[in-house]
Amino acid sequence: MDKRITCLKAIAAIAWMCFAGTALADVEAVLKACDSCHGESSLEAGSIMPAIAGLSEFYHADQLYFYRDEERPCIDTANASGEMTSMCAVSADLSDEDIDAVAAHYATSPFVALKQEFDATLAAAGSQIHDRGCTMCHTDGGGNAEDDAGILSGQSMGYLKMAFDQYSAGEREQPGPMKSLMDALSEDDVKALLHYYASQQ
Repeated sequence: MDKRITCLKAIAAIAWMCFAGTALADVEAVLKACDSCHGESSLEAGSIMPAIAGLSEFYHADQLYFYRDEERPCIDTANASGEMTSMCAVSADLSDEDIDAVAAHYATSPFVALKQEFDATLAAAGSQIHDRGCTMCHTDGGGNAEDDAGILSGQSMGYLKMAFDQYSAGEREQPGPMKSLMDALSEDDVKALLHYYASQQ
């Protein structure tokens, strides 16, 4: 009886290791695909691709769930192979475990601010706008991942402009207080904020 139990335990352990190895391999493939578009060497000024290294695990996983469930706008863009795809398509087959593993991986990676041109006068104006209305959720100039609200400072102006446009059009859900603040922003305010976040390099 004891030998049977021991054998069963051994078989179960081997099966688990095989499954875990397959899952790990799958996640490694997903990470490689992520890096091809979101890695430091792949990002450039004006790109609508955000940097994802350094995002908090909670925030990153949340966004991937939104994409998988098509609750966040998905823009068709060319991947590293030149094929058109979207974040909804990329995340469609990810399991909860896959998403959590991807988010955990990038949470341990350092965020690298994108080097991009900015207007110092607009950045100074943007700093004041940020300090007046955004610091409750986006501390340290929008650069604190522990806020669980994403990272704004050092992101591509192209990506942030797209995000602002989506919020303005009601295409992305946002908390009530944030919506009130966003609705009050003029085009000049948004431009100033974009240059402020870009200035933090």
